[in-house]
Amino acid sequence: MKKTDQNGCRELTLRQTARFLKRHDHYIILTHASPDGDTLGSAYALYYGLNEIGKTACVICPDVIPKKYDYFVRKTDHVKRENATVVAVDIAAKSLLGALEEEFGDAVDLNIDHHISNARFAKNLLLDADAAATAETIFELLKVMKVNINDITAKALYTGIVTDTGSFKYTNVTAKTHMIAAQLYDFNLNAPEINRLMFDTKSRKLLELEKMVLDAAEFHFGDRCILLPVTAEMQLKTGCSGTDLESIAVISRSVEGVCAGLTVKQIGEEEFKISLRTYPPFDASAICKKLGGGGHKGAAGATVKGTLEEVKARALAAVKEAMEETDEGTSAAE
Repeated sequence: MKKTDQNGCRELTLRQTARFLKRHDHYIILTHASPDGDTLGSAYALYYGLNEIGKTACVICPDVIPKKYDYFVRKTDHVKRENATVVAVDIAAKSLLGALEEEFGDAVDLNIDHHISNARFAKNLLLDADAAATAETIFELLKVMKVNINDITAKALYTGIVTDTGSFKYTNVTAKTHMIAAQLYDFNLNAPEINRLMFDTKSRKLLELEKMVLDAAEFHFGDRCILLPVTAEMQLKTGCSGTDLESIAVISRSVEGVCAGLTVKQIGEEEFKISLRTYPPFDASAICKKLGGGGHKGAAGATVKGTLEEVKARALAAVKEAMEETDEGTSAAE
């Protein structure tokens, strides 16, 4: 085990984490706000695994869980706050707890994550920055704990992996990702149906919003960057908000010639969530770190305050700086 860092966080191995989880009996498992497939899949897979070894646990999400995850989401145990060990999954910083930050931000006993930008806010941390999804790490953890994985646990794990890899298309995918997915196929998984729900199904209101967003799209820096604004007015007009907006950021990945896609989504009167998707050689996490956020090389985000024009300007300036640095490096190498 590594020494405790300056934040008071101890980094654990898989085996040390397994021993930690076996030592305690009651758990509160936290997901991040605007939940996606990985945070939910990881949380529920851990919940089912803890139940298998006689532990009680509850999953708490700061936002409403979308109905599309109903195939593995179930009512969890009732766990009293004062008796609980608090575990956060797929959460790189306590601010991502959203409405739960005030109560749990400084009370997380164990954080299981795969973000290289992890802020080490928990007392203990299991971090695998090479994992394509936190669900990969949960799978390995359950194996080390010798927990029997059943059909519903497999569905949760597969969902976490398939959503964080864009159905195995993103650069974070490794041989290990495929090997874990292959093992999950041994269960009654119905992967085609999960993929349909996650990637090929959208509401009419989302289609209307996507149309508005595309009409307002901006191209910058020789068409290498696309900016997609999602204003409060768009969300109000279509009735599409929150987790409904997950797919907007993905649009930029499909535009020929674009290597940096910015989605600027309004979440408050003068507050915006920036989602950045990049292709090599650009590092989304490094760019978003300049905006106070973080994430992965290919996908990262930040929350920025200001007017829409001010936020757009800051985000574009960060992307421009990264592009200029890369272009200068390429010219020097030639």
